[in-house]
Amino acid sequence: MIGAIIGDVVGSRFEFHNALSKDFEFFARGCSFTDDTVMTCAVAQGLMDSREDFSDLSERTVEAMQWIGRQFPNCGYGARFIHWMFSRDPQPYNSCGNGSAMRVSPVGFAARDVEEAKRLSAAVTCISHDHPEGMKGAEATAVAIVMARQGRTKEEIRTEMEKYYDLSTSVERYRENWQGHGREICQVSLPQALVCFFEGDSYEDVIRNCVSIGGDTDTIAAIAGGIAEAYYGVPEEFAGQVRDYVDERLLRIYDAFQEWLRNRAA
Repeated sequence: MIGAIIGDVVGSRFEFHNALSKDFEFFARGCSFTDDTVMTCAVAQGLMDSREDFSDLSERTVEAMQWIGRQFPNCGYGARFIHWMFSRDPQPYNSCGNGSAMRVSPVGFAARDVEEAKRLSAAVTCISHDHPEGMKGAEATAVAIVMARQGRTKEEIRTEMEKYYDLSTSVERYRENWQGHGREICQVSLPQALVCFFEGDSYEDVIRNCVSIGGDTDTIAAIAGGIAEAYYGVPEEFAGQVRDYVDERLLRIYDAFQEWLRNRAA
């Protein structure tokens, strides 16, 4: 989960000012948390608030997203999600936006196996992003995280991810064919994030790949960052530095989730 938050914060300052380079300062003026971090923490809260069998996960996640999201109303949400977040009767709205995948990393770290990851991913995604592509993007991200946690090789993870997406475009080609911000859907962002992960050789390198291809850099880096955390781990230096850019209320949720995960594994 912290891998996704770091990706969001590092990528935030390049979202509308794409760098198209891997040579940049990781944390700098202009970095901030966005809706990606807020909703990632909301999913974590929903998991913690649910019954042990997660039978009420959808309901608890709706509550968490509205409660936490309303505390941070100006973090870059899409127009339809803002309406959903403040609605008295929030209903799914057939979205294939990449928000379904950027917030799902807590599921990948909570799930005990791939099948549970699919079930929990569906529960936290169908409440808003119930378009088949929105559901698929979240599921692919959660499954990749579980497989990485299980110690599966990149080749094994890639084979599974190719059941979801065409991953034939390279990071270099994405960079050359840069189209800027404006295509924030799972069909675009998931292949980008996955390729950035597969071509990276460390957590840091994965995030640098994400920033270098331009586009929706904070969300691409949040998606890939969660997978890279599960595969490589996150350097302690980055995990410490990112806390300077995240609201204390969100950090408390993150810290509580880490404790919850430890208890769940015991």
